[in-house]
Amino acid sequence: MKLFKISNMKKMILLSVIAVACFACEGQQKPLSPHETATGQNISVRYGRPYKKGRDIFGALVPYGKVYRCGADSATTVTFEKNAMFAGKQVKAGTYTLFVIPNEQSWTIILNSQLGQWGAYDYEKYKDKDVLHADVTVKKLDNIVEQLTISLPPSAVTIEWDNVQISIPVSFM
Repeated sequence: MKLFKISNMKKMILLSVIAVACFACEGQQKPLSPHETATGQNISVRYGRPYKKGRDIFGALVPYGKVYRCGADSATTVTFEKNAMFAGKQVKAGTYTLFVIPNEQSWTIILNSQLGQWGAYDYEKYKDKDVLHADVTVKKLDNIVEQLTISLPPSAVTIEWDNVQISIPVSFM
């Protein structure tokens, strides 16, 4: 039983549209810097995960002494479910944008209350919304970490990329 009649020309056009749609879907790739959420007890960190790809990272791609979004694409965010001590300083429960200023021996950690920032491009416009600045020591790693990784071992937020690791102490009240 035929429900409707389609001309040969319309069939060809319809098949062409379907073929193009299938080809377009097949050609899609994963994002260059996939996004991930690290989750721990009372804390989560949402960030983009750029790759090293043979590049010099700190002091080159990510310049020393400049504010960095600590990831790729939109700025990294940290959510505290409870009031916390973060890098030795009190932080109220809530979600904050995480920035860092990397240097060879230490990084300055920044929490900023302005959400929705893309990278660190508008940081200067919102720096008056900083709620925390703290310094942490850099540890040089023996092995290279290819993709920026943020993990949440007990009592810390650990950031590793290239041959660098920093650990930010965290506890909850």
